[in-house]
Amino acid sequence: MAHKALLDHVSALLDREGRTQGALAHAPSGLHVLRFAAPTTQDATVYRPLLCLVLQGAKEVGTSKRTLRVADGQSLVVSHALPVVSRITEATPDRPYVALVFPIDLDLLRGLAADVAPAHAASQPDPFSISLCQTDLEIEGALLRYLGHCDHEESRRLLAPITAREIHARLLLGAHAEPLRKLLWHETTASRIFQATREIQSDLARPLEVGALAERAGMSSSAFFEHFKAVTGTSPLQYQKDLRLLRAREALRSTNEKVSEVAFGVGYESSAQFSREYARKFGVPPRQDRSVHAAE
Repeated sequence: MAHKALLDHVSALLDREGRTQGALAHAPSGLHVLRFAAPTTQDATVYRPLLCLVLQGAKEVGTSKRTLRVADGQSLVVSHALPVVSRITEATPDRPYVALVFPIDLDLLRGLAADVAPAHAASQPDPFSISLCQTDLEIEGALLRYLGHCDHEESRRLLAPITAREIHARLLLGAHAEPLRKLLWHETTASRIFQATREIQSDLARPLEVGALAERAGMSSSAFFEHFKAVTGTSPLQYQKDLRLLRAREALRSTNEKVSEVAFGVGYESSAQFSREYARKFGVPPRQDRSVHAAE
């Protein structure tokens, strides 16, 4: 069975890398694989467009307004860059949480989308940019083959790109197809909100003018606000704030910049306000977070 075979393959990969627990960026495949033997506390991060398969255990993921539970045998697709909070809820030493994350190449999807007819759903689809469903066994089989191809240099160069293309094609044909098709077809609400999120990400230090974003999206300010919140689970201003704080945390942990410089670099005019909002989001002020991370 593809599910059991993929779980065994990922577990063996983690064993070979000596990673009993935690996340591993698997360089040959570009995938991330995770294994945890106990539930975790809530963590904030940014999800880029991705496919996540939970192979064992369960987790919760979402925004401050909406949370989804992803269990063994389920998968989720994230179609936009999205600030999220997540935590593993089911994991034990005998039955650890195991998951696989496959980054989605939107350019590759766009190249394939021309051969797929747009869907015409009778009911109003959920606009939220995280979609959850039972895992497609054919995608599991393709991911298993993809990981196998990545074990050897020649097959990684010759066969892995073909299988990666197949995985993207299956995403456009399977249970996750609708949100991805909406994103890729021009002049849909999802595609216009996607462009707005890209614009916000391009310069986080720039003051956000929601009215100007709405005008470029071809919407009234009120309609833009409602659609943005439906797609991302948060308001435009909160979306920018979450991205600023996550970018700042990354800078604090990877550079020696002063806290005030990090704050100004992501658009804060007051380092005191930055410290308050940082502590509210991450539980500790920036200086303390930096020292704790450095000691780990």
